Amino acid sequence: MEKICLDKSALQAVDDYWEYKRIVGDDDGGQLFTPEEYDEYKRKLLPQRVKNRLYVSFGVPGGIDCKLIGPETRCFCTHRYKQHKTDFEVVPSERPLALPCQVRGCHCSAYQYVPQIGPNPVRCRCKHFPQDHSEATGHLCKKCSSCSGFKSPYTCGCGQPSSAHQTLVETKLEREARGQPVGRDVPYAAMGGLTGFSSLLDGYLALEASGSDQDRENGCQQRCSASRIKVTSTK
Repeated sequence: MEKICLDKSALQAVDDYWEYKRIVGDDDGGQLFTPEEYDEYKRKLLPQRVKNRLYVSFGVPGGIDCKLIGPETRCFCTHRYKQHKTDFEVVPSERPLALPCQVRGCHCSAYQYVPQIGPNPVRCRCKHFPQDHSEATGHLCKKCSSCSGFKSPYTCGCGQPSSAHQTLVETKLEREARGQPVGRDVPYAAMGGLTGFSSLLDGYLALEASGSDQDRENGCQQRCSASRIKVTSTK
């Protein structure tokens, strides 16, 4: 295997590129912004993004968030959350809030999460995958005529059937009103419901009963400090 060595400036360039992609996403149309365009993009969009961030989760109404949606999480239409409309100058007042897919030719009118078993999404009761169904409202099956719309018999780890779950899109104030964590303000695109490392776990595993990531970090620092004090006193 060939070994690739990068000097400090090259490593910084890689970090800058990934920072750029996390902020801009696909808004540059595949052609990198010039430094001036990038600065203007950040000046115009970042305050709006922080103010109007949308949090997206999947769960049973009134229950825990069984899945927190991130930029790479796939929709029923097979496209990722970051490929849907996530930035708004003014957040629409109607609920539920629909985030349509922005991939050309896709008829998905609203982001909708589908649970997965391993790398594959769950099947419909007609035995076909989501991609075998229409992404348009109703989700009729393309491979059989007996299916009246995608509905999976899958039972979530929370104990409830997937049909009892819904994809929830909410503002920061709405999420805080539910008593859920909102994390820190970040400039990155399509962060959805991710607020920390625990957000990567399914809700029934995380439950966030042990506190926020910041609480755990503070606890770790306290334990490390206590260990250093003990070692010093021993010496």
